[in-house]
Amino acid sequence: MSAASGSHSADSSEIVDVVIVGGGPVGATLAILLGQLGRQVVVLERWPAPYPQPRAVHFDHEVARIFQAAGIGPALEAISEPGDVYEWRSGSGATLLRFGRIGVGASGWPESSMFNQPALEAALEARMHELPTVEIRRGVEVTTVEQDADEVTVGGTTSDGQSVEVRARHVVGCDGANSTVRQLMGVEVEDLGFFYDWLIVDVILHEPRVYDPINLQICDPARPTTVVSGGPGRRRWEFMRLPHEQLDELNDVAVAWKLLEPWDVDPANATLERHAGYTFNACYAKEWRDRRVLLAGDAAHQMPPFAGQGMCSGIRDAANLAWKLDFVLAGRSDDSLLDTYLAERMPHARGVIDFSMGLGSVICVADAAEAAERDEAMAAAVTEELMEIPPLPPITDGCIRAGDDLAGHLFPQGTVSRSGEVARFDDRFGAGWRLVTVATDPIAVDDAATWFGAVGGAVVRIGPDGDALDADGTYARWFGDHGVTWVLQRPDFQIYGTAQTADEAATLLRELHDQLARRATDS
Repeated sequence: MSAASGSHSADSSEIVDVVIVGGGPVGATLAILLGQLGRQVVVLERWPAPYPQPRAVHFDHEVARIFQAAGIGPALEAISEPGDVYEWRSGSGATLLRFGRIGVGASGWPESSMFNQPALEAALEARMHELPTVEIRRGVEVTTVEQDADEVTVGGTTSDGQSVEVRARHVVGCDGANSTVRQLMGVEVEDLGFFYDWLIVDVILHEPRVYDPINLQICDPARPTTVVSGGPGRRRWEFMRLPHEQLDELNDVAVAWKLLEPWDVDPANATLERHAGYTFNACYAKEWRDRRVLLAGDAAHQMPPFAGQGMCSGIRDAANLAWKLDFVLAGRSDDSLLDTYLAERMPHARGVIDFSMGLGSVICVADAAEAAERDEAMAAAVTEELMEIPPLPPITDGCIRAGDDLAGHLFPQGTVSRSGEVARFDDRFGAGWRLVTVATDPIAVDDAATWFGAVGGAVVRIGPDGDALDADGTYARWFGDHGVTWVLQRPDFQIYGTAQTADEAATLLRELHDQLARRATDS
């Protein structure tokens, strides 16, 4: 039988809120966020145990904040290390590009963090086990997804051949690049035709080493190579397949050790944890929703690894989708709210795919003359200062206040203090709808404000006479720089809208109410 967790096991006669197909980081994060909202969730995962080897190695500050909201913040700090500098060098060692950020990013976590995926999945799985409304069924291969106007029935088989059937209000396919759910939906994939073969080699070093910079890209036409942290105590090398080579010949343990020799890595000082041939792709599903069935993560989009945004994009999907599914399931919004999922996430994902392809087109140059021309142009632009990591695309259409220049951008997380205790904002005030202000003016108590409180919203005042002090100056800087006094933050930390006065803030809540509660069956 497949393994299950949770205090309640759904049977085929019961309708759960959401079935999630795929229990990797994206599916697990979505399950946790929904479970924390009290939603009954069943996760169907085809593998009987978590995948034991590393895959993704990077998450950014915003994704760290989402993991924090999922309750694994303390574990996250133990399994990751800051990836503060990413340097590109030519084959001769000349610096071509240096970017990154020392210290924390806008979300109160390092701008970039390097981690070991099995450790992350263990933390997520442990968190799922803590939630009584989340059930994990491992060893279940999904074979059918059928829906009508009211529900979806998911069918499959266990590893020992038993039939499984689960009924749900909604289904989310988080089942990876070869998504069964996507195939059963009949959704076409747009292939952008950008792919290269690489050999990925992960090692565990027997003795600690200091790498400066921690992440390095060697733009050598003789062998483009990526050298990055794989999390504390681990290191990853990625070697591009050259035009005259075959990937199956490159993907060999002896070849892996030979390629590691110039880096003073051998069986005497390191353990080879994994070597795998990998063909990255750039593509996206043309539709992410068919009525009650949705896609997230690699099932919806795939991208080259050079921006480190593959898993990050999927985690953003989960954060965007969780609160919207909750609102629809509660009858607080009709299901047209789910249309904003595609409207908000698709342009963002496309922008990140294009950015990743742009980086790849610079890195994956195997022609010596072309590389020399590239190196000369890039080296001439290098300065002593670190380049800032380019901002990711904001939300421009969806559940945001129209005409507000700050709407759709990420709202920062600073540290706050109360009664002498210092904490990150979300640890102190939670991660739901938050109307944050540095003003002291009272806001009108009307129907919209009452509704706001009923859906878990809260007003948080930062200042000497407020709910907490601005311990690190984050909020004073942000409000001062942007010339506003109130900001309405969504549960996924994106800005819904801003205001200058308490009256405008009350109007902001009324606009939110009108946008979300249209045709709602239960306010």
